[in-house]
Amino acid sequence: MRLSRNVVVLGIVSLLADVSSDMVVPLLPAFIVTLGGGAAFIGLIEGVAEAASALLKYASGGWADRARRLLPLAAVGYALAVAARPFLAIARVPWHVLAVRSIDRVGKGIRTSPRDKLLAASAPRERLAEAFSFHRGMDHAGAAIGPLLAAALLGIWPGQIRRVFLLAAVPGAAALLALFIVRETPRATGAAAPPPVRRGPVPLRLLLAIGVFTLGNSTDALLLLRAASLGVPTAQLPLLWAALHLVRAVCSWPLGRAADRLGRQRTLAAGWLWYALCYAGFARARAPLAIWALFAAYGLVAALTEGTERALIADAVEPGARGRALGLYNLVTGAGLLAASVLAGQLWERISPAAALLTGAALAAIAAAILLSGPQPARRAPAA
Repeated sequence: MRLSRNVVVLGIVSLLADVSSDMVVPLLPAFIVTLGGGAAFIGLIEGVAEAASALLKYASGGWADRARRLLPLAAVGYALAVAARPFLAIARVPWHVLAVRSIDRVGKGIRTSPRDKLLAASAPRERLAEAFSFHRGMDHAGAAIGPLLAAALLGIWPGQIRRVFLLAAVPGAAALLALFIVRETPRATGAAAPPPVRRGPVPLRLLLAIGVFTLGNSTDALLLLRAASLGVPTAQLPLLWAALHLVRAVCSWPLGRAADRLGRQRTLAAGWLWYALCYAGFARARAPLAIWALFAAYGLVAALTEGTERALIADAVEPGARGRALGLYNLVTGAGLLAASVLAGQLWERISPAAALLTGAALAAIAAAILLSGPQPARRAPAA
C-alpha cells in the first residue's frame, strides 16, 4: 500500500523547510562571533530559542485539539519562520540574531504539534510508525542538503554569509506553498468516529522512558566536537554532518515500516540500546576512521526511534486528544534536550568527554529497561 497524499506532501514540506533552516544554522556561530558575541551568547540564543519552541509545542497541541482545522495553525508556524529568517541578513549586533532565532523557533513551536496530529490523521493506525518515520526521513534529507547548499553558495560568493541568509528564504517559501496542497479531512480534527476500544492518557511508563532517554540525548554538536578532538579536519566536519543525516534519511522509512510489523516498543528499545553502544563507541574511539564508522552507525538511532516514538504517543490516545499528547511529548523531549546538553557539557568540561558520553549511554540503556519492563503489545498485522 502506498503512503497517503498528505503524508508525502507533509514530508516534502518538511524537507524544504529543513533545507532553509540548515542553510542558516551551521553558519550562525561564526556569524555571531563577527558581530561581537561569544560562546556564552551562542548558548543563550539556542537555550532561549529551544525553550520557547518546547513550550509552544505543548500549547499548540491543545490548540490543535480545539481547532476545527489544523492547516491554518501549521501555516502560521511555517510563515513566521519564513518571514523571520531573512532578517539575519541585516543583523548588526548579537541580540538581533537572538530576536530572529527566537521568532524562528516560535514558528516551529506553533506548527509542530498541529502538523504531527494532521500527519497521524493521514495514516491508518497500523502504519503510524511508517508515516512518522517517512516524515522524519524527509526532514533529515533536508538537513543534509541545507549545509551542502550553503557551502556551495559560499564557494560561489566567498564570505557572503548574509547573501546565503537571504537565499535561505526561497526553500522556506516553497515549503509554505507546498503545505496548501495538503487536503485536510474531518478525521484530522478528531471528528471521525472513535475506535472500538477507548484509549486513555499517554502511559506514564512510556513518557518516563522517553524522558530518561532524552536526559542522556545531548546535542549532536558535542559529537562533532569529539570528532574534531580526535583529528577529523575542520573542513570534513560538514561532510560528516551531511553523512549522518543521509543515513537517517535513507533508513528512516524502511525501519519505520519494520517497527509497525515487528512491534514499536521493541523497535524503540532496540534503537535506544543501539544509541548506548554508539555512545560507548564514541567514548572509546581513538582515530578519525572510527569516528566516520560511528557516525554512520549512529544515524540508525534516529531511524529506529524518532518515528516510532511519535507513533507510540499518537496511538496511545483517542484521535481527538492527539494534539495534547503530541504536545506533551514535544515538551518532554524539548526540555530534556536542554537539560541533557547542559549536563553533558558540564561532565565534558569538569570530568572528561568519555564521562559525558558514557553517561548518555547508561541513561539510554536504563530507558530501554523501563520501556521493556511492562507488557508488550501484540504485533500489528500488516496493512492489506
